[in-house]
Amino acid sequence: MALLDVTNLGISFGGLRAVDAFEIHIEHGELYGLIGPNGAGKTTVFNLLTGVYKPDTGTIMLADKNITGMKTTMINKAGIARTFQNIRLFKNLTVLDNVKAGLHNNYEYSTFAGIFRLPSYRNTEKAMDEKAMELLSVFDLDGEVNLLAGNLPYGKQRKLEIARALATDPKLLLLDEPAAGMNPNETKELMNTIALIRDKFDMTILLIEHDMKLVSGICEKLTVLNFGQILSQGKTSDVLNDPEVIKAYLGE
Repeated sequence: MALLDVTNLGISFGGLRAVDAFEIHIEHGELYGLIGPNGAGKTTVFNLLTGVYKPDTGTIMLADKNITGMKTTMINKAGIARTFQNIRLFKNLTVLDNVKAGLHNNYEYSTFAGIFRLPSYRNTEKAMDEKAMELLSVFDLDGEVNLLAGNLPYGKQRKLEIARALATDPKLLLLDEPAAGMNPNETKELMNTIALIRDKFDMTILLIEHDMKLVSGICEKLTVLNFGQILSQGKTSDVLNDPEVIKAYLGE
């Protein structure tokens, strides 16, 4: 069975059917792209998958577990983490503390232990520091752990947000336009980073992206949305050569 198995997913806002009969099946370890023109419903799909919106119809299965309609926190604990088109870091916290904030799924201690700095608190904090540093080293951010996140260059803020998402120990990582605002050199580096994440963490990745060079360079399969409905789906090369997909993007 697919790691992510979505069938007949749909949601309406007032009289507008924002997503209709959406289906996607992603195997473990795949790097999958969700593309489409602006307003096609891509981020709405991400919001449905992560519990920001509750679907009117359909089922979302993650590794044999039905997560349809669950709260965002429960879906995260079940194994889905995401980043956002507009970076959402704790900009007044350090780089290290941003990643540690994502470790809450696997590390905990009591309020009592925290107040009195008991051994359980110290041991847990030490383990969290080590895990956070391990993640930051993957993104070459281990030399900037004490900087405020808001003071990092834009490209490094993107990397930090991905590192924080990985800290939640997900089965599936959702990336919402990770290359938005990046220059060509940063985008190329991001492509390498995403491939590294998949290989190093044995991660399954679903990404939304408008940069077709990035999409064609790393995605193995694609789903194209247009006006909330699936326009095309399959291997990347086949989808990008689909006349209907070309028409939707060029507006012909």
